[in-house]
Amino acid sequence: MKTILVVDDDNMNLATTKEVLSEKYKVVLVKKGQQALSYLENGDCDVILLDINMPEMDGFEVIKRIRQMENHVDTPVIFLTGDNDSETETRCFSEGAIDFIGKPFVPAVMLSRIARILELEELRRSLADRLEQKIREVSDIKSKTNRDALTGLWNREYTEEAVNDMLKGGMGGAVMMIDMDNFKLINDNYGHIAGDKTLKMFADTMRTYSAEGDVLCRIGGDEFVMFVSGTPSKAELSKRAGDIITDIVKKIEDCKFETDTSVSIGIAKFPEDGTEFAKLYNSADKALYYVKQNGKNSYHFFSDKIAAENNRGEKTVDLKYLKDLMNRADSGNGAYLMDFESFHHVYNFIRRFVERSDRDVQIVLFTMTENGNSKPDASETETAMELLEQSIYTSLRRSDISTRYSSRQMIVILMDANSDNGDMVAERVINDFNKVNNCDKVRIDYGIARLESKKIKAKQ
Repeated sequence: MKTILVVDDDNMNLATTKEVLSEKYKVVLVKKGQQALSYLENGDCDVILLDINMPEMDGFEVIKRIRQMENHVDTPVIFLTGDNDSETETRCFSEGAIDFIGKPFVPAVMLSRIARILELEELRRSLADRLEQKIREVSDIKSKTNRDALTGLWNREYTEEAVNDMLKGGMGGAVMMIDMDNFKLINDNYGHIAGDKTLKMFADTMRTYSAEGDVLCRIGGDEFVMFVSGTPSKAELSKRAGDIITDIVKKIEDCKFETDTSVSIGIAKFPEDGTEFAKLYNSADKALYYVKQNGKNSYHFFSDKIAAENNRGEKTVDLKYLKDLMNRADSGNGAYLMDFESFHHVYNFIRRFVERSDRDVQIVLFTMTENGNSKPDASETETAMELLEQSIYTSLRRSDISTRYSSRQMIVILMDANSDNGDMVAERVINDFNKVNNCDKVRIDYGIARLESKKIKAKQ
C-alpha cells in the first residue's frame, strides 16, 4: 500500500483528507513542517500533500528542506492552497511541486490527481532504473574493452588517458616499466598454457604491491606498466621494485622452470622525467633498456642514467685520458669488494663470458649463523661481518670479486677455479676468520657452485 504524508495545521483538513484517502492508501498526518521533516529523516512515503500557509515554517520552506534530503530529492509534492492566483501557482511549480490542489478540495479530484501522480512516478522510476541499467551495461562494455582479456589489467590506451588525467589534476607519480626476462623460453619449452599462467601470476603479484589509486597495465606480451600515484620517494620506489622482482623470481623458481627467467624494471618519476604519460613511458623504457644491457634482473631510475651522463658531460676528455682512466687499477692487493648493485652487473657480465668461453668460475655464499644457543647482538654481528670481509679480502686473489649481500651473508666469485679449488679457498677464508674472531656466538658456513649451476652444494 502506498503511503501519503499529509502536512496541514488545520485539524479539520487533516481529518477530511484522512477519511478520503485511507481506503486506498496508508495516511500519515502531521501538523507542522518540522514534524514532517523529522518523519522524513527516518520514514518514507510515496507522495507528500503539503499546506502552504502554516505557522513557524510555511510550505515553501518545508519543500526546500525536503529537497535537501538525499532520500527525498524526487519524492512528489502536491501543494494544498486556498490561493488560486497565477502567482501562487507559478511559485508552487518553481519550488519543485509536481501539482497543487485548491482548498476546499473535492475528494474525487484529490483521488484522481494522486492516482495520476503515483502512476507517473512509477513510470519515472521504471525509466530511471532502465537508464541506470543501460549505463551499467555500457560501463561494463567499456571496462571490458579497456582491459586485457588474459590478466584483467588495463590496456595501454586506457592507462595513458587515466594517468594523464591524474597528472593534469595535480597528482604526481612514477611509471614503472616491468618486463620478464627470457619469458619466451617458458612458452617455447613448457607451452602457452604455462606461459599464460605465468602472466596471470605476474599480474596478481603487481596487484599485491599496488596501492589504491595506482594504475596497472599490460602493454602486451610480457611487458607491464605500474603507475605509482602520489609522491613516492626514490627509496619507496626502490623498495617496491625490489620486492616485485624478488617475489616474482621466487614464484618462477617454485614452478621449476629451467629458463633463467627474471624481472627487469625501468623507473621514471614525475615531473623530472616527464610531465605526461608518453614522456614518462619513454623514459622508463630507456631505464629498462639500461637494465637489460647490464645483466637484467634488477631495476634502474632514468634520472640516475641522465645524472651520470650529465656529470661526465661537464668535462670532455681525449682518448688517452679515457684509456688511462679505464685502465687505472685499485690500490688493494686482495679480492675486489663492491656494493651489491654493482656486483650484480659484474656477475651477469661474467656469466655471459663463462657461457661463451666455458671457463671454470665458482660462486661461494658465506653465511654467518648462530653457534649454539647464544644469540649475538647487533654489534657482535657487525664486528663478525667486518672480520669476514677482511678474511675474504686477504685470502683471495685480485681477480676475485666479493660483496656483502646482507648483514649475515657475503658472496664471492672465484675466477678460474674448479670446485676443489673453490672448497680449498672457502675453507681458507673460514680458518682465517676463526683465527681473528673472538665471538663464540657465531660460525661461518658456506655453499659453492659452478656459475652456471642452479643448485648449490651446501657445506658446513
